[in-house]
Amino acid sequence: VFLANWVKHPIETGALAPSSKQLAIEMCNTMNIGPDSVVVELGPGTGPFTEVIFELMQGKGTYIGFELSEEFIEKLRNRFPEHKDDFLCRSAEDITKVLKERGIKHCDCVLSGLPWAIFSKELQQSILTQVTKSLKREGRFATFAYLQGLVLPAGQTFRALLSRNFVKVERSKIVWKNLPPAFVYRCQVK
Repeated sequence: VFLANWVKHPIETGALAPSSKQLAIEMCNTMNIGPDSVVVELGPGTGPFTEVIFELMQGKGTYIGFELSEEFIEKLRNRFPEHKDDFLCRSAEDITKVLKERGIKHCDCVLSGLPWAIFSKELQQSILTQVTKSLKREGRFATFAYLQGLVLPAGQTFRALLSRNFVKVERSKIVWKNLPPAFVYRCQVK
C-alpha cells in the first residue's frame, strides 16, 4: 500500500515504506503526550506514530490528523475506528483554521511525518508558521529526517529553518531500526 501510494503520489507520500515502531517511540519521546493532551499529527500515513500517540493518550484527550492521501485516510479510519472523524483530508497549512473550527485555541504538540525535503522552502515555512501559531506556550514539535539529511544541503537548510522558527531545537540519537535510518528533531516554541 505504501509503495503503491508513493508511485501514484510521490510528492505527497515522500517515502517508500512506513516508519518503524522504534522511530515512532522516538518521535513521541519528550512530547509530554498524556490523557489531557491536544495532539496534532501531520502526515500520519498508515499510522505508525498514530498508534504510539493513542497509547500515550490512553483513550482520552484530543487528536487531529492531517493527511492528503484519501487511501491512507481510509486505512487510518479502518485501523482506528474510534477516531474516524479525527483524520482529515486537509493540508497542514490549515492547522489553526481546523483548531478554531473545533473550538480549540492551541495544541500541546505537533508531530510530523511530512516529507519536508521534497517541499519548496515557501511551503516548508508556511507549514512551520502554522505549527508555531497552533502551539501553546512552550509547546513541542517533532519531525524526523533520514540520516542523509545531516549532510545534504536540503537537510541543512531545513535544520536552519527549524532554528529560525523555534527557540529550542534538539536532535535525537539515530534510529538504526528504520528504513532508511532516521533521527528526530524536537523543537519548542517560546
